[in-house]
Amino acid sequence: MQDRNFDDMAEKFSRNIYGTTKGRIRQAVLGQDLQELLQTLPQRPLRILDAGGGEGQMACELAALGHQVLLCDLSGEMIRRAEAAAVEKGVSGNMQFVQCPAQHIAEHLEQPVDLILFHAVIEWLAEPREALAALVDCLAPGGALSLMFYNIHGLVMRHMILGNFGHVEAGVPKIKKSSLLPDHPLEPAQVYQWLEELGMQISGKTGVRVFHDYLRNRQQHKQDFDELLALEQRYCRQEPFVSLGRYIHVMAHKPILKDEL
Repeated sequence: MQDRNFDDMAEKFSRNIYGTTKGRIRQAVLGQDLQELLQTLPQRPLRILDAGGGEGQMACELAALGHQVLLCDLSGEMIRRAEAAAVEKGVSGNMQFVQCPAQHIAEHLEQPVDLILFHAVIEWLAEPREALAALVDCLAPGGALSLMFYNIHGLVMRHMILGNFGHVEAGVPKIKKSSLLPDHPLEPAQVYQWLEELGMQISGKTGVRVFHDYLRNRQQHKQDFDELLALEQRYCRQEPFVSLGRYIHVMAHKPILKDEL
């Protein structure tokens, strides 16, 4: 198994993810979470790492707030798109770009960072736990991790609603190699356990798209978007909806040890 490089699918990714109602819900929900997460960190320009940051939507928003953001991605095409977005939005002065795997970013950091974004990346990696551990090592004591991963429970629920019983019984294997469906859907309990084993303290969990993908009438995605988004934001941080999100956003902090005070 190899880590997924999106050089060959950058345009499709942009069109099918960012340019859709599901992308708008994702950005809105993550934006709310990050706004609250930033309040738990020092109130100064932060050192932020966007690991596997793709086209840089969230990175540019944080750079616009005055933070120093380093975006890395395995895909050279994604890096080019992120650089262009930074120029267009006038935030290039607060951003750096590195083409490398997320798990190798320590080689390009001069000091630990205050906040790491790791959004919709870990499910594409051959060794997800190892990558997560490498990033936690890059985090300063008291820093925060914003981790969003593709939820196996949401995938199962979606196939059951569609009546794909045999596919569920087979363990919901990936059908198309070129699909934007992630290679390795993750079990939430496993991810939470990894974080705890790495010494992180989980501070919040949010379901991302807890309703959108389950609607049988897809016309409602656009026709009733405002109402749908409001309901997503109302229920996304409470169970059982968190655990049924197509993605789960988990926030965690790295403790400050006594000898570091």
